[in-house]
Amino acid sequence: MNTDGQAALARSNNETLDSLVARVRACTICAPELPLGPKPLIHVSKKARILIASQAPGTIAHESGKSFYDPSGRRLRSWMNLSEDDFYDTSKVAILPMGLCYPGRLPNGGDKPPRPECAPAWRDEVLSHLTSLRLILLVGSYSQHYTLGRGSVGERVKDFRRYLPRYFPLPHPSWRTGVWEKRAPWFQGEVIPALREEIQKALA
Repeated sequence: MNTDGQAALARSNNETLDSLVARVRACTICAPELPLGPKPLIHVSKKARILIASQAPGTIAHESGKSFYDPSGRRLRSWMNLSEDDFYDTSKVAILPMGLCYPGRLPNGGDKPPRPECAPAWRDEVLSHLTSLRLILLVGSYSQHYTLGRGSVGERVKDFRRYLPRYFPLPHPSWRTGVWEKRAPWFQGEVIPALREEIQKALA
């Protein structure tokens, strides 16, 4: 951790989570680069047992103010076998994207990567308050690379047991992953049952 990160954690130790979240939601460090303007999305509480470390909000999440409030969220909730009420209950599940604001679109389609300023500015500080976490879902390449270093998402998902009990790597639940699932029957056959078991253990 660099000096700035250490200073942020020191400040965070003397701050409530609510006041930290208020500062996060007022963040404008990426404003000039955000086509829809800054609107940081963060869903956390000190009681949360599971953390979804995701990529960045899409346009539907930006407009609604709710992360994963779209088809990818329905797919993720199906994988987890959680109802919408449980998924958005921050005493059970926290959601902390690598980039907290919608980053815009790429010229050839698809969303841009999470803004690189975001995670170094806020992530460690927020995580220092989430002391009840039992399981962290690393959803997609950006959260996996940030936490585990560079590597193959597919290989990590297939080798998920290597990262337990703290982490559970998952692909991003986009429509493209639905196509990939058909070519990877082991995902539904092995990974999803284990994921649901780990989630129930974390929430027990």
